[in-house]
Amino acid sequence: MPKPPRTVLLVLFDDVQSLDVTGPLEVFTGAERLAPSSYRMRTASLDGGPVRTSSGLMLVPDLALTSAPDPHTLLVPGGAGTRRPDPALVEWLRARAPGATRLVSVCTGALLLAAAGLLDGRRATTHWAYCDRLARDHPAVTVEPEPIYVRDAHVATSAGVTSGIDLALALVQEDLDRETALTVARHLVVFLRRPGNQAQFSAQLAAQTASREPLREVQRWITEHPEADLSVDALAIRARLSPRHFARAFTAETGTTPGRYVDRVGLEHARRLLEDTSASVEKVARASGYGTPEAMRRAFVKALGTAPAEYRRRFHPVLPR
Repeated sequence: MPKPPRTVLLVLFDDVQSLDVTGPLEVFTGAERLAPSSYRMRTASLDGGPVRTSSGLMLVPDLALTSAPDPHTLLVPGGAGTRRPDPALVEWLRARAPGATRLVSVCTGALLLAAAGLLDGRRATTHWAYCDRLARDHPAVTVEPEPIYVRDAHVATSAGVTSGIDLALALVQEDLDRETALTVARHLVVFLRRPGNQAQFSAQLAAQTASREPLREVQRWITEHPEADLSVDALAIRARLSPRHFARAFTAETGTTPGRYVDRVGLEHARRLLEDTSASVEKVARASGYGTPEAMRRAFVKALGTAPAEYRRRFHPVLPR
């Protein structure tokens, strides 16, 4: 007997972020087209009435939350409407969300889950701009500001906007198979499904840009030449500073040490090469400043929990012929 479709219920409210809704919706709908009867999509607001998104778009839900049956996956999007949430919506989540098999939030939807006590004792993430608020207002939640999404048992939280697509693709792979998820990704022109532990920012965005030109030039040099000698001594020469003064000034102006910045740039460069090229692991290691495949493997395992070869297997796209 075929399994019934997994019902995915998307919660709507005024000032919701439209992409938090439509991104995952397109992923699950795409999977349903490829694997009929795999998902049944439903949208619902508290009273069943239309809602206006933060961009002004009007969304008409399928039904009222008050009459919705318990879904397989309950998806709570983010947006400005989560900043001062409707108490009735928080109460509905507190009472009904535990009935879902899987609980998912996108962006600041995590604030709604936390307000309902659904993230207490769990690891979670949200949009980078609200991680501090989530941690401050809900100390029972272990906030992880770096990853684009976090899985903790049946609860999954994701960072800003497009990370909801990444999370939805990961859920499709879990529910169905890798090929279906990759086909949906290609259809949406999402070339790669990013792993959940990928940082919300690139190395350049995660660090502040130095205010002084010599240090900004060093940042550019690191990014453009990850294979070069990027020791503190070598970088200090480029900045025309003593090594001690350079390390202190770089850390003060960028918010991170030279070594940590170099590590992040090298890892990011290696990941791009593994994702976008067919270069050997040995060549990728040299081009990214690791010197040896073993050094790169240790860095990948430490930062991502996976070896370079496995990373490529999972995230290098297989283009259609």
